[in-house]
Amino acid sequence: MNNTSNNDFLEELRWRGLIHDQTPGLEEHLAKGTVRGYIGFDPTAPSLTIGNYVQIMLLSFLQRSGHQPVVLMGGATGRIGDPSGKDTERELKSYDELDHNLAFQVKQVEQLLQLDGDAPNKALVVNNYDFYKDMNVLSFLRDVGKYLTVNYMLSKESVQRRLESGISFTEFSYQLIQGYDFVLLHRHHGVTLQMGGSDQFGNITAGVELARKIDETKLFAVTTPLLTKADGTKFGKSSTGNIWLDPKLTSPYRFYQFWINADDSDLSKFLRYFSFKSQSEIESLEANETPQQLKRIFAEEITVRIHGAEEFASVQAVSELLFDPKAGADTLKSLSLASLEQVAEEIPAPEIPAAILQDSVNIIELLTTHTGILSSKNEARKAIQNNAIAVNKVKVNSPDHVVQQADLLHGKYIMLENGKKNKFLLKMR
Repeated sequence: MNNTSNNDFLEELRWRGLIHDQTPGLEEHLAKGTVRGYIGFDPTAPSLTIGNYVQIMLLSFLQRSGHQPVVLMGGATGRIGDPSGKDTERELKSYDELDHNLAFQVKQVEQLLQLDGDAPNKALVVNNYDFYKDMNVLSFLRDVGKYLTVNYMLSKESVQRRLESGISFTEFSYQLIQGYDFVLLHRHHGVTLQMGGSDQFGNITAGVELARKIDETKLFAVTTPLLTKADGTKFGKSSTGNIWLDPKLTSPYRFYQFWINADDSDLSKFLRYFSFKSQSEIESLEANETPQQLKRIFAEEITVRIHGAEEFASVQAVSELLFDPKAGADTLKSLSLASLEQVAEEIPAPEIPAAILQDSVNIIELLTTHTGILSSKNEARKAIQNNAIAVNKVKVNSPDHVVQQADLLHGKYIMLENGKKNKFLLKMR
């Protein structure tokens, strides 16, 4: 851990472009010593996303500056629904789904922040359901609701944008609960700083206001800009949907390719938001590397951090297989079953009954009758004559060639190629 002076946290965020708003006096507060700062995560999705990872990075920078990060899991707030950034009412999740999501996201957080060991500023994980599970509605209205006026709550942007389309009392009350989270985190854990995206500033300052009125305590806040890409689209979205940190939802290969295929004009932002390299290292890379090389350096860093070195090696092997014309049978055979499953997501992967290979099958029949890769047997014969057909990266030189069970990769796949660009991964059903 690269601990530096306590006030380097804001300096770090500043040069990275990660400050949108902050409350007065924060610099002086950080200069006094170690501060506990928190960010809340509602478990309304099955996994954290790359958008959530912006906030994880914020906690990481806080930890690296010598302060203590606190992760607040929204076991309670997730049951309500945050109106921030939403044009319509959220669909409420079942308690079982929320509990399952929360448990999984805690595991993800444990992998991304230092939660164990002897470090005095190791991250703390708290569930806000513990704050409210024994509180009744009368206590909440009397102890919390009394301190914020309806006029104050209506002034928040998250509420304002919903006044025409409508907002339920449930979502309207969300800012009270998030605000009171801050009060209780200060009381029980000494938390004095709340962080989040700029769309959370209204909810966060509600907590600052509640702490001032209820406990006569001054608390602090800092928010990050909302991430958008160069084309103005929401960050973390791709043509295939959100970019998840769970490899089952976004494969490590697709995760890596997201960064490799990024717009060149987004590179500077991505490096500052997601790289742990220093300012001098990043500026040196930007001055001396081509955009494509810069993408490879950054994509490797973030893929290894999220998915591990072993998965990154697999990603490299998949990339080599798909894009390097020199990749041969050895490369293909080196791939694990999980890697082949990633390949199957990137190229056509027709399914055929496993019984077809019970004995063996002629290559002509396989290319036409069973897969439709080629439309006629004459076309298949001509492709073989032109040395265009390969089975598992080995050229087929005879129309009498047979494919057998021994050709199966991990007992499940066979790779067929028709020329350099037409790749198929047959999957046994």
